[in-house]
Amino acid sequence: MTFRTLLTVTGPNQGEGDLKLAASLCEQVGAHLSVLVLELAAPPSGGEYAAVVSPAWLEERQAELKRLEKRISDVAGFLSQTAVSADLSDDYPDMGWADDVIGRRARYADLTILGPDLLASHTLKDKVIVGTLFSSGKPILLVPEGARPTLKPKRILVAWDARLESSRAVRESLDMLKGAEEVHLVIVDPIEDEFHHGAEPGADASAYLARHGVKVTVDRLPSANHSVADVLRQHAGDVAAELIVMGAYGHSRLRERIFGGVTKSMLAGQSLPVLMAR
Repeated sequence: MTFRTLLTVTGPNQGEGDLKLAASLCEQVGAHLSVLVLELAAPPSGGEYAAVVSPAWLEERQAELKRLEKRISDVAGFLSQTAVSADLSDDYPDMGWADDVIGRRARYADLTILGPDLLASHTLKDKVIVGTLFSSGKPILLVPEGARPTLKPKRILVAWDARLESSRAVRESLDMLKGAEEVHLVIVDPIEDEFHHGAEPGADASAYLARHGVKVTVDRLPSANHSVADVLRQHAGDVAAELIVMGAYGHSRLRERIFGGVTKSMLAGQSLPVLMAR
């Protein structure tokens, strides 16, 4: 995938940090920047009838709309000063519909960027992650605080588990993989059968990448009583990776929410940029 349009989502309580980050990535690859400004509407207390008659709820909505208008004005001012091509859209969805609103917008971008400001906004962060991954078919790039993101990384770690989601992540990041000096295809506790990694774990995936000109090395690692997420983080540090590429939500969201999972673990406490696809 060649990244020609990058999307970032911002809310009223965020500054310019994520906008600057997204704009710099656009400059790096000559991409267009798309910004979606959102204010999530507060749900009415006491049901639909209460929403109609409650002055407090109506006042809250008026305040939310004013915050949204100010944020739109601030973002428009920022974009007018940038050198990149950009567009701006906004919405004021109810909380329950925010996933769909974000997902629909993300369908018209190649990649959605989640910077540190958005990642610190837990409600909006969750809406962007779920909306993009489940309603757009497009990948996301998570950039934690202190990370130095690039869309032209020299060393990449690919978390490979032979699932459809991993295959999608590889396909979406193929241009970056081809441009990297080192790509480590990492398999944790590989299973050698036809339904998982085959007779030689990683051989098929590495051959596919090599045909595209990717300089790939297969690293088969034991978990040794550590979580898969911890093994990936440690190995990323060992190989000085600048980016982790992985599939997201191989299990159902409900199962991930209740029991945890690699996706959930990687979303928490990450120090490197992570590209996820589903």
